[in-house]
Amino acid sequence: MRLGTCYYPEHWPQDMWADDARRMVEAGLSRVRIGEFAWSRIEPEPARFEWEWLDQAIEVLHAAGLGIILGTPTATPPKWLCDKMPDMFAVDADGKVRGFGSRRHYCFSHLGYREEAARITRALAGRYGEHPAIIMWQTDNEYGCHDTVHSFSDSARDAFRLWLADRYGTVEALNEAWGNVFWSMEYRSFEEIDLPNLTVTEANPSHWLAFRRFSSDQVVSFDKAQADILRELSPGRDVMHNAMGFYPDFDHHDLGKQLDVVMWDSYPLGFLEMYAFSEADRHDYVRQGHPDIAAFHHDLYRGCGKNGRWGVIEQQPGPVNWARNNPAPLPGMVRLWTLEAMAHGAELVSYFRWRQAPFAQEQMHAGLLRPDGEAAPGLKEAQQVAPEVERLGDIGAPVKDAALVFSYPSEWVTATQPQGEGLSALWAAFYTYTALRKQGLNVDIVAPSASLDGYAMAVLPCAPIVSGELAERLKAFRGQIIIGPRSGSKTDDLTIPPELAPGKLQWVFDGKVTRSESLRAGIEHQGEGWAGRRWLDHLETDADAELVAGDGTVACWKQGNVRYCATWPEGDVIDVIVARAAEDAGLETVKMPEGLRIRKSGEFAFVFNYRNEARAVPDALCGEPMIGERILPAAGLAVFARG
Repeated sequence: MRLGTCYYPEHWPQDMWADDARRMVEAGLSRVRIGEFAWSRIEPEPARFEWEWLDQAIEVLHAAGLGIILGTPTATPPKWLCDKMPDMFAVDADGKVRGFGSRRHYCFSHLGYREEAARITRALAGRYGEHPAIIMWQTDNEYGCHDTVHSFSDSARDAFRLWLADRYGTVEALNEAWGNVFWSMEYRSFEEIDLPNLTVTEANPSHWLAFRRFSSDQVVSFDKAQADILRELSPGRDVMHNAMGFYPDFDHHDLGKQLDVVMWDSYPLGFLEMYAFSEADRHDYVRQGHPDIAAFHHDLYRGCGKNGRWGVIEQQPGPVNWARNNPAPLPGMVRLWTLEAMAHGAELVSYFRWRQAPFAQEQMHAGLLRPDGEAAPGLKEAQQVAPEVERLGDIGAPVKDAALVFSYPSEWVTATQPQGEGLSALWAAFYTYTALRKQGLNVDIVAPSASLDGYAMAVLPCAPIVSGELAERLKAFRGQIIIGPRSGSKTDDLTIPPELAPGKLQWVFDGKVTRSESLRAGIEHQGEGWAGRRWLDHLETDADAELVAGDGTVACWKQGNVRYCATWPEGDVIDVIVARAAEDAGLETVKMPEGLRIRKSGEFAFVFNYRNEARAVPDALCGEPMIGERILPAAGLAVFARG
């Protein structure tokens, strides 16, 4: 694994660049990402390029021995371009134009902007594509950040109509697939179809799902145009994009198919503040982040990357600037996050950013250096971890325990038709992932098309749309299977299948969901050491009722090697189901103390302490660690050689 940082030479005087590059190398860094927001400096006026400063920056960084990851600057189109094409802006769901003055202000469907994005990409790749310093390209930056995948512009409407015509062939087929006879929503032509916003009440859920699919396809095709140019003009270099945390608005599996590497931006403390974590978690992990935030995304994006290639292009080294509250990491956490990424197979961890900016929107976002150039706390930890990364070298292939199947359309279904507050397929996957990790298991998060060979368990936490191909693979799977609620409950167009839920999964589990209900907070069906909460599927089945509450409510059914979780897969109920399935699968589990996590590779077992107090390594891990001690301090870790 390599270490790197994100650098913005356009922000600093040229006489600082060489010293910055020298200090990066001395800190153990070998990669540097530049350029992804620099369009206005590269092309200050239409067709007038100023390359000299970027030429010099690349030469200085290259001379220091740094491999450069060069970004295309299309996330920040300059003002002159926006003035030239004022209809290129994205439009939000309320019909408001998302104008100039920050970033990500373009609509993916605007044909004129697509041409401009290809033009600047071609200019950049034409100049630097064969430069020996350039070892990788980044397309754009954080597709969809600030809720920008879904645009409700005229350009998006026109492109959506063409997409629908291609998908359905005839408007009659679309009317039938969507059930538009309901509420007299039938169309006479594709030209009559608008976007699903600004309706009096909810739009047809099939309309929304189609729009979400279309919007995802627009992101992927926008990216492909750049990737194709970069491969043409810069052969032999990898192409990657940087994804975000807990962001499901486009299909990262589709994106990953056309990239060499999938990278992501890891900000565990910001995510703890901004997403659906309890107040107790926010208190206990305020300076560490929940112990599964980073790991969940490591395993998710490894499953999206071609041949499992992935990395962290932005690693939080200090307080961020964009969450509700922005604490500093506990001492040791930057080192822990770095080695945890390595344990999950990252090929790069790059810290964001090299020097904290004293101006503009991110001036409160910490870097490895303070604005005055002095070392910030994160730099010391980067320097500490660099020789440890070098010492560990190639850690080997990950151990295969459990495959967690996740699809982005699953989240689009639950976002469109949640049927209960906060009932998200993405978060069902996260809660189930946590349950598996609490048993000390390795988890691979895989696409529905992925092979299940070599795994002892396959888990579908919430998969409303299930293809016949996945159902066939599950039918042939000899390990333990866990099916979560709502799985197989919808057709590809978001209607109820004629055979009812779990749809094609009835090939695997002989049962039928006859009624589903969502429950408000505080309503619980109590069992022995568990409770069913938030959702309940009622089934007709001859399967065994494995978890039965005191009031007779069945939370889990078991039939052969298959368990059907009939309540929402979170907390103690999924903990119990996972533990039983793991035992039936013959897996060696390690009950992890609160806040401890383990990751096993071919050569090593890594143990991480996310608590703010010391924790002992479980006795199941024998021997003395090669890095760390058996008593882990707060934010401490240990690495054991696996026998």
